[in-house]
Amino acid sequence: MLLGGIEAGGTKFVCGIGDENGRVLERISFPTKEPGETLAHVEAFFKEKKIDALGVGSFGPVDLNPSSPTYGSITSTPKLAWRDFPLLKELKKRLSLPIGFDTDVNAAALGEREWGAGRGLDSLLYMTVGTGIGVGAVVEGKLLHGLVHPEMGHMQVRRLPEDSFPGNCPYHGDCLEGMAAGPALEKRWGKKGPELSEVDRVWEWEAYYLGAAIANLILILSPKRIILGGGVMKETRLFPMIRERTRFILNGYVASPALESIDHYIVPPGLGDNAGLCGAFALAKAAQA
Repeated sequence: MLLGGIEAGGTKFVCGIGDENGRVLERISFPTKEPGETLAHVEAFFKEKKIDALGVGSFGPVDLNPSSPTYGSITSTPKLAWRDFPLLKELKKRLSLPIGFDTDVNAAALGEREWGAGRGLDSLLYMTVGTGIGVGAVVEGKLLHGLVHPEMGHMQVRRLPEDSFPGNCPYHGDCLEGMAAGPALEKRWGKKGPELSEVDRVWEWEAYYLGAAIANLILILSPKRIILGGGVMKETRLFPMIRERTRFILNGYVASPALESIDHYIVPPGLGDNAGLCGAFALAKAAQA
């Protein structure tokens, strides 16, 4: 079975060809421009590929209600050119294929569950910390949806008393994304994350906010594993700091052996930078079935 996948991000689109075992056979990426230009690149890539189905993990918010007239549309995104854009409908016009559709972080969670660090688990979270912060969830073997879909990256977290940064989220100011996503790091400190690698306080504060969010998510959803990806998490010293902060906040309340060996509980993606793309293959596989 030959499957196509799209990881439709707010910064870049990643398109690829893979198989039903999650192997990536071909992969390209290009910047996310306005919809017409971006989808022209998508169409050109897939046109002669003879794939059986396509999966799409999209930045959002998106409409995931199949009975909605705007199903498959990107809705209230800050990217104005994409606001209320019918992404799924436009892809079906250009590519006559079965198409599976979900959020980019749900796709990554699904990919990690099928072939990565969450393999064999019926419960996990995938958090990406990059241009934005998003969280995808598998709960009792199924991707988590609801009223719309979870927007865990916009939860409120208790601010550090010495942190006067107002936050960078256009909707909520100092929500988790507004305090800890890549653009928030740059706006607060005046430099991009890789340029701040040697500044201890930057990563201590980052771990404070991410650890608080993860503790909240453990208390709310009780996942069996938490996978952290995205560009900010390339700063690998964040992992032990986040684990330590999470355990400090939980303070022994959640009694589980998983938290006693937390190095194996809060982990990087097993699929690396292909988590979202492989998740799109999994969505394609389900759509074709």
